[in-house]
Parts: sequence; C-alpha cells; structure tokens
Amino acid sequence: MSASSPITQDVMTIPRKLPEGPVNLVGMTRDAMREALIGAGTPEKQAKMRVGQIWQWIYQWGVRDFEAMTNLGKAYRAQLAELFVIEVPEVVTRQVSADGTRKYLVRIAGGHEVEVVYIPEEGRGTLCVSSQVGCTLTCSFCHTGTQKLVRNLTAGEIIGQVMVARDDLDEWPVPGTITGEARLLSNIVLMGMGEPLYNFENVRDAMKIAMDPEGIQLSRRRITLSTSGVVPEIARTAQEIGCQLAISFHATTDEVRDKLVPINKRWNLEALLEALRDYPKVSNSERITFEYVMLDGVNDSDADAHRLIELIRGIPAKINLIPFNEWPGAPYKRSSNNRIRAFADIIYRAGYASPVRKPRGEDIMAACGQLKSATERARKSRKQIEADAGIS
Repeated sequence: MSASSPITQDVMTIPRKLPEGPVNLVGMTRDAMREALIGAGTPEKQAKMRVGQIWQWIYQWGVRDFEAMTNLGKAYRAQLAELFVIEVPEVVTRQVSADGTRKYLVRIAGGHEVEVVYIPEEGRGTLCVSSQVGCTLTCSFCHTGTQKLVRNLTAGEIIGQVMVARDDLDEWPVPGTITGEARLLSNIVLMGMGEPLYNFENVRDAMKIAMDPEGIQLSRRRITLSTSGVVPEIARTAQEIGCQLAISFHATTDEVRDKLVPINKRWNLEALLEALRDYPKVSNSERITFEYVMLDGVNDSDADAHRLIELIRGIPAKINLIPFNEWPGAPYKRSSNNRIRAFADIIYRAGYASPVRKPRGEDIMAACGQLKSATERARKSRKQIEADAGIS
C-alpha cells in the first residue's frame, strides 16, 4: 500500500448535507461553502466574497444567527436562514474537576454522544477533541478502546467541539473588535475518542478551519494529532495538515506493543519508526512527541527505557511519560512514582525531554485514556478485559 493511499474503514460518516431541510454550514471547507451558496442562488461573481463574510461571522465572532450578520443585505440574510443553519453539537452534561478541567458530553446527529475535555493551564488552555464515536483500536489500557466503534465524526462535528468549548469559555470576541488577551483555548489535541487517521478527510477539513487566518486562527504548531500508528496516513498528515504529531507508542518490543496497541500487528515498530523519520522535515515540525503510558511491570523497566532510546535515535523527539489513569475494570496498574522517575532519568540523560504528564480531571474520568460516553458503553467484566488484553 502506497503512502498516499487512503486508509478507510467500514464505518459510516453522517454526510454534511441531509436529504431534506436546511444544510449546516459548520464544517464546510471554503470551496464547499462557495458551491453551496451558488447552488442556493448566490451569483457566482459574489460567492467568494460572501463566503469570506459568512466565514468570519461563524468562526471569528461565533455568530449562529444569520440576522446578526449585518454586512449582508436583509433579503440575503432571510434567504440564507431558509436554506442553511449554523449548528454545533448539543452539550448534554458539563462536569468541572477540582483542578479546573472541564469535561463535556456532547450529542451529535443520530443521538450519539462523545466526550470533549478542556484543560486549563497557566497562560494557555488545551482542548482534547474526539474524532470518532467509540474506537476501533481496542488498546488494552484505554477505556475508550472498550467502547465499540459506532461511526466517524463529520468535519462539522469535530470543529463544532471547538466552538462548543469557546461558547462555554465565553471566548468569542465582540464583532468588530480585536482582543490582545491570552487565549483561554490556545491549543487543540486530537487525543479524545477515536483514531484520527482512520477519519483523515474530516479531521483534515476541521483542522484547516481551525487554522484559517480569518476564523479561529490557531497556528498549526498549536494543533497536535495523536495516532496509534496508521502508517500510510502519516506522510499524508505532514503534507495536508502539517500539524504537530504525537505517537501512542507505549512499548519497546513488538511482543508487548501487539498487546497494548493491537494496530502494531498491522504496522509494527520498524514500519512505524520508518514513517516517522521524515515527518518533521516534511511538515516543518520541530519534533515528534512519543506518548508512553507507564504500566506497572509491563513496560516500565530500565531495559525498556534503554530500548526506547535506541529505537528513536535520529528522530527529533520528546517523550511524554503518562502515569496510567485507572478506570473501572482496568487490567493494569500505574507504575510507582519512583519507577517513573527512574525511567524518566534514563531518558533525560540520553538527551531527550521526558516530562511526566500530570494527571488532570481524574475525579470526573477526564484524564488520558479514560474517555467513554456512558450511554453507549459496551460493559465488560474485568475477566473479559484481561482476556482481550492477553493477560492470564
């Protein structure tokens, strides 16, 4: 399979345009919006200008009512309101952790639900966005992986999560004003529910909207896509999105990674690392983040740390060490603090940054690997989960 070949799954994505009724503009690319406006009667010579105006209202000012788009003629606004809507996912529940982390359960088309997490930090704030309802990868340490994959999210449902969070943070500027204040939502990480590279086109279109200079205006360096290793799509990510890349690595031998991250059986460590070596150069990224969850007695030995160093040699990288966030029925335990520190010291002495990620939002099940929409849980016993993980 060539690096440019699209990777698809037998999974449904609800189309942007439904058979009947108004069409949602949220999630359309500029070209798609232009075609939609022309199809609705906008003169072709005016269409590009109209796209620019509507785009700014939706994505820069957060306006959802066509009537408020005051630089458009009254009759044109009425025409738009008949044919189009500006809709984002519905917030079902909102939880706030003791550390300030916010978790939203949002409902999308078809009544399905996904989780979105906002993590406030000093001088910045990161939104963890989902790309699928559930997940197909069944990573044995991840709570989301125990939920059956339902479908891909549309581009509108992905960028809609960003818009929902900005609503809650009250971060849309007043139309016509420019704010120089530090942004509350300054970073996006595609680390929520699902494997982003199994939904490439919708993720790409949503992130292009997030990066558009006349809208939400996030730099590509403030967007990080996390993949478990869909190797043929990694080069495409560099070329068509160009964001920062994070890899759910988690093991230093194929034997262990096959159990922790089963996609490794399709693209093993050698294939994955080969694909990663060109990424920083093609995407102009500074370095790749290797995510490594610390599991007691599984992948946390000194030998693992030394093997990790050898595996990534020559790749501009940092190692994010993640203390395992436990969940009901989890078949693993978190490595001790002493073991994590010893592992981090070996990495650091080899010349790599090795920050230990501070668990956030554990009290509301919002930490890394804990996301799972409660209403769609396929409940499993501990015995079933251990069997799936290959643990006797």
